Parts: sequence; C-alpha cells; structure tokens
Amino acid sequence: MKIPQKPPRLGDLLRGVGPDRLLEILETARPAASDGYPPWDKFRHLPTPPSLSLNEWWLGVKLSRLTALRPIPFLDTTGSPFKFGVPDPALAMLRRIDRDASGRIAIGEEVTNQATRDRYIISSLIEEAITSSQLEGASTTRRVAKDMLRTGRPPRDKSERMILNNYLAMRKIGGISSESLTPELVLDIHRVVTDGTLGNPQAAGRLQLPTEERVQVFDERDLLLHAPPPAEELPGRLRQMCDFANEEEGDVFIHPVMRAVILHFWLAYDHPFEDGNGRTARALFYWSMLHQGYWLAEFISISRILKKAPAQYARAFLYTETDDNDLTYFVLYQLDVIIRAIDDLHGYLARKIDEIKTVERLIRQVGEGLNHRQVALLSHALRNPDARYTMQSHARSHNVVYETARSDLTALAAKGLLSQRKAGKAFVFHPVPDLAVRLRVS
Repeated sequence: MKIPQKPPRLGDLLRGVGPDRLLEILETARPAASDGYPPWDKFRHLPTPPSLSLNEWWLGVKLSRLTALRPIPFLDTTGSPFKFGVPDPALAMLRRIDRDASGRIAIGEEVTNQATRDRYIISSLIEEAITSSQLEGASTTRRVAKDMLRTGRPPRDKSERMILNNYLAMRKIGGISSESLTPELVLDIHRVVTDGTLGNPQAAGRLQLPTEERVQVFDERDLLLHAPPPAEELPGRLRQMCDFANEEEGDVFIHPVMRAVILHFWLAYDHPFEDGNGRTARALFYWSMLHQGYWLAEFISISRILKKAPAQYARAFLYTETDDNDLTYFVLYQLDVIIRAIDDLHGYLARKIDEIKTVERLIRQVGEGLNHRQVALLSHALRNPDARYTMQSHARSHNVVYETARSDLTALAAKGLLSQRKAGKAFVFHPVPDLAVRLRVS
C-alpha cells in the first residue's frame, strides 16, 4: 500500500510570506464545498486558484482548519495531542446518524418489534463477526462460517475460531453496553476475541509487556506503516482511553458518535495487544455507540463496508498521522461508513419484508397458525433448497429456547413442508423437494 505523502510543514510554508500576502491568501484560500476535507495527497491534484501557488493555497486552507480544531487528551508517541474538527460534511452526517440510529423514524416494525428483532440482531452479529475476521485475514467462506455459527458446531481451524470469537465478543458487547468502560473490561473483550488464536496463548487478555518485541503495523510489502507507543506506556494510556470513553461532559463537547469513532482510532493507534487490535477496536466502537444510546448500532455491520475497500480504511488512519494528528480525516471516513451501513440495513430490511409478505401470502393457501420464525425459515428454504435445519440452529437463529425450536420444526414437518430424519441422536430437517409446489408457487 502506498503511504500518503506528508504535507509541507507549516513553518516552511510561512517562511517569507509577508502580512499583506498572508491576508490575501486567507481571503482567497477556500476550497470548493464539493471538495470536502481533502488530505494533502488529494489536495495537491485539485485545480489551484489563479492568484495562488499550490503551497500558498494549502497554507490558507491549513490555517483555516487549525482555528477549528479541538485538542483531546490523547497524545501521539512524541507527546503531541490529537485534534479533531467538525466541518460541514461531518455535521450533515452526524445529523443523519442521530436521526436514523437513535430514534424510531423510518425503521421497520421488524426491528422495533421485540417479537421479531432478535432474528435481525443475530443476522447482524453473524455478518459483523465474519467480515471483521476476514479483515484480519480469516479465510473461511461466509456460507461455511454462517453454518458453523447457526448450528453451534466447534470451529475446525484458526479462521473459524476467529469468527466464533468475534461473534461471542459482539454478543458480550450487547450485554455490557450499560457498563462503564474499564481497563479490565477492555482486556476481557480482547480475551474473548483472541481465545485459541494466538501463537502465545498467554497474550490473550493482556497488554504487551516491556520485555516483549513490540508489535508494529506493516503493509503487504513489509513497509512500516505505524509504530505504536512503547509497552511501558500502555497501562496509563489504556486508563486515559477509558476515562475518555466514559466522559459525558468535558471542557470540549464531543458528539457521541465522534467519541465512538475516536475510541476506535485510539485503540488501533496504541495497538496494545500482540494480535486482535483491529477486532478489539471495532468492538469498542460498538460498545460506545450502544452505551450512548444508538440502539440501531446492534443491527449494522461496519466491517461489511470496510471489507469492500480495506486500503481506504488503512489510509484513513495514515492521513491523520501524516497531517499533524488531525483526526478529522478518520472521523469523516468512519461517519460515511456508518451511514452506508445504515443504508445497507434499510435495504436488507426492505428485501426481507418483501420476502416475508410473499411467503405469508403463499402460506395462507397452506394453512393458518404459522409464526414469524416459521415464515422466516420457509422464506430461507425457498431460496436454499439444500438447507438443513436442526433444533439448535433454529434456536440460535431466533434466540429462542430448544423447546420452542422443536415445536416450530416438528409443526412444519407435520404440514409436509419439511422432511425429518434422525442423524445420530439429533433430528435434521430439510425442505421437501416440491416445497414451492406445496406452497402453490408456479
């Protein structure tokens, strides 16, 4: 991956610029609103205003940005603070996330209704577990991974173990979202994420030690991208990060979603663990969103979006580091990811609602009395005629007890919509070959 070019140093840009010329630069140096908040790597390719050189234009824009940046109690390896701004594109995205992720507007009853919401939570947790692990190198296919999580079978290799761990971590996050973040809780999340996947099992759930070789971040060509703080500083930095995560009011107002995004960056920057830093950082983002009342975060998968362009994800970190610790670059990128994940959810819900309405219409021709879980299973069976269902997989998919799952499946078998056979001590159910015909679908 190509490391972004560092922008010119502010001191070098100011050298030789007189007061009158500086005033002219400040009055002229305004990038077009459509350009957003470009980093130097992109800025230097934009059309330069006629009266300014490229460096003068950047100087004016940079000075304008600096006046809007707010420092936070998060320092880099040299002791310089990280800062963030809230440009117009960020304000627009924050408003939309506030509207769509913490309220009830435009969200289907399938999510807000307690009777059906568990199915969508489980599907989202599975998607996030798989794609977050794939971002870190897990190679298992989505179909195999989904089968493992729904049936409850043990993982067969490290990739499957990573996915199972992520799934368990995401379920844990949902259960502890009301708790304050502590160093012990962060270590516990990391322990869940990395259990059984590390070369050194003792490294799970603990910070790197000063006696160990410090991890660093390299690209695929072994080019150093990031050198995190020394291990001696990690306990103190972790306490500071938790204080920041729990702070509701401080000297500087930080929008709750921006706080969650900065927390994501903070853990990734400190890189305190031997492995699993990215997965832990994304888990903390979810904790922060849920902790601050953004309940819809439990239904979205940011890793699904990040996986589509992992190089852009990495560059969002590097833009911040190469330009005076300006977190605005990472914040803008992640806000866009959140919105795209929310849009994905809306599209997913629309498809599911259409599918369920179609199946419900067909089911009325077969018989009354089927519940929403049975409708969802029949919808899946129509699209996956070779699917297999067990009491355990049905219970896991819908977050119900075994007896409820048994009742659902045996009732469908009794109606002739599923075939039932015994495999060992358990029963396995399959869609009947002519399911579409039995539902009177031509």
